[in-house]
Amino acid sequence: MRGVVFDGKRVVVADDLEIRDPGPGEVLVGIRAAGVCHSDLSVIDGTIPFPVPVVLGHEGAGVVEAVGAGVTHVAPGDHVSLSTLANCGACADCDRGRPTMCRRAIGMPGQPFSRGGKPLFQFASNSAFAERTIVKAVQAVKIPEDIPMASAALIGCGVLTGVGAVLNRARVDRGESVVVIGSGGIGLNVLQGARIAGAATVVAVDANPAKEAVARQFGATHFVDASAVPDVPAAVREVLPTGADHAFECVGSVRLIRQAIDLLDRHGQAVLLGVPGFREEAAFQVSSMYLDKTIMGCRYGSARPQRDIALYADLYRRGSLLLDELVTEVHPVEDFPKAAEAARAGRVARAVLTF
Repeated sequence: MRGVVFDGKRVVVADDLEIRDPGPGEVLVGIRAAGVCHSDLSVIDGTIPFPVPVVLGHEGAGVVEAVGAGVTHVAPGDHVSLSTLANCGACADCDRGRPTMCRRAIGMPGQPFSRGGKPLFQFASNSAFAERTIVKAVQAVKIPEDIPMASAALIGCGVLTGVGAVLNRARVDRGESVVVIGSGGIGLNVLQGARIAGAATVVAVDANPAKEAVARQFGATHFVDASAVPDVPAAVREVLPTGADHAFECVGSVRLIRQAIDLLDRHGQAVLLGVPGFREEAAFQVSSMYLDKTIMGCRYGSARPQRDIALYADLYRRGSLLLDELVTEVHPVEDFPKAAEAARAGRVARAVLTF
């Protein structure tokens, strides 16, 4: 079985992986497509600490091949989009409808894979860069078969994170103003989340002027080229003189986190989606916060995947949610290095691997 493996020093596309059978409450999925997200690359460069060796990937879709005892909501042959949220379903946070806060879903990677008789870790409870993977039943969400797999794969991370941050965490309302710093895969989904929510003014900020067209396609009403203006906050305030109701940082830069906070209007919210280095610290002017401003973290779009993935699949079929337009390049899994380089260089909204 093929899969992308990181051993702590280098990445290889192996062809000798093995995977165990699904146990109770588990689903074996044959992966058809998987998006290359910066979180995968962050494991490789050390930004996200993770035990190795590990099978990478966490944004995938495929076909159910087998189910373990007790699984009834999906069956072999079903098309599914996978979430990374292996929540328990029984703790206080799950019971409150906050599965992203489930402590059993964080920091306990399994080892369903082996290679040469040695176990390999599973990344983000998912490992979508493998021909087959095992997930908890709660992670497999049935989707209509007419959604292309390359598009369906992106729902489980980029869409849940970006659109969910707007609808679930920030709760952007009709007529409000939004600034989105970074127009990559997550930023584009924040932009379309703002459009779906009915935001009146949506300003995209990016240092790559080539991203303006796609940012506007996804929902930006204005675009600020950060490489062409000496003062980005001043350029944004030409559009929003008093600041924004919501500012989303989608890059993972502590400098841009400060910029997002400084761009807020009274009662504004800064939502942090980008992932800086694990030990980096950000600073802000404390006195500015006494106008009811808020700095908000957001894990995985504050998603409830069984509900949200089905909703986003429906919005896609209605034409409200853009998925096909996110797929910039498609590569066979053997070309992972090319897909990874395209993602690092910022040339793509998403590169997708296929099996």
